[in-house]
Amino acid sequence: MQWRIPGTVLEISRQEADRVHERFSAMFMAGGIALGQVCSITGLEPYTVQNWVKRGFLSPPQQKRYSLRQLCRIIIINMLKGVLPMERICGLLTYINGQLDDESDDMIDDSWLYFMFLRLAVRAKELDRAQQQETILEEVMAGYEEPVPGAKKQVQQVLRIMLLAYLAARMQREAEKQLAEIESKEDNNERKRNISLEA
Repeated sequence: MQWRIPGTVLEISRQEADRVHERFSAMFMAGGIALGQVCSITGLEPYTVQNWVKRGFLSPPQQKRYSLRQLCRIIIINMLKGVLPMERICGLLTYINGQLDDESDDMIDDSWLYFMFLRLAVRAKELDRAQQQETILEEVMAGYEEPVPGAKKQVQQVLRIMLLAYLAARMQREAEKQLAEIESKEDNNERKRNISLEA
C-alpha cells in the first residue's frame, strides 16, 4: 500500500517509511538542493517558497541551495498549512525554535523534528490511548538531547500538535472524498430523472 510522505508529493510503501531519512539524506550528499528540487519534492510553486524565505519563516538558502534542515521546515509548513493558519504554524515553530530565520537558537533541528513526526505518523493507529502515546513519543524521541531544560517537553507538545493537524487533514480529505461520491450519485440520479421526464 502506497503512503504519501506528509508535506510532500512523494509516495512510498509504509514498510519504507523508516527509511525516509536515508532517502532524504542521500539527496544532500553533494551539498544542498536547488529551489526546483524543493518544489518537485513538495509540490509548491517557487514563488511560495521564496515568499516564505522573505517573510522569515526559514533562513535563506546559501548560494541558492537549500539544506535538509530548510527542506524539512518547508515540508512541515506545507503539511500544516491546510489545517492551521500560517501565523499559528509560525507560533508553533517559534515555540521550539525561537527566531525562525535563525537556526542558532533552535531547540531541535527541523529535520530531526520532521523525521520524529514521520515515525509518529506511521504509528498513528497505535496512538488511541494516552499511555500508548507517551510510550511511542518516548521511543520516537530516543536520542534527543535537550539543549536547555524543558526542551524535550516542548518538542513533545509540538509533535502532538503536528500529529493532530496531520490526522485532521487526512480526515478532512476523506470527508471531502465521501461528499464528492454522494454528490456524484445525486448528479447521476438527477440526470436519470431528467431523462425519464423527457421520455
